[in-house]
Amino acid sequence: MERTRTLTAMEEVHMAAKLADLKEEHYRNTLALSTIIELLVDKGILTREEVERKAAELDSFMAHPPYPMV
Repeated sequence: MERTRTLTAMEEVHMAAKLADLKEEHYRNTLALSTIIELLVDKGILTREEVERKAAELDSFMAHPPYPMV
């Protein structure tokens, strides 16, 4: 029989803080990527259609993850 360990209140606080840090990092990364895409489109280097097409292509690779999902 497998025992599950419960978190202490302080461990839960630390986990929540880590999650908040990850959320902030995700926001900064998304902002940076959006800025780069906007600049490339504004300069005429890429079109929105090209970006959307490539995003769909890359997303199709993730349609079937290489590992089992639980």
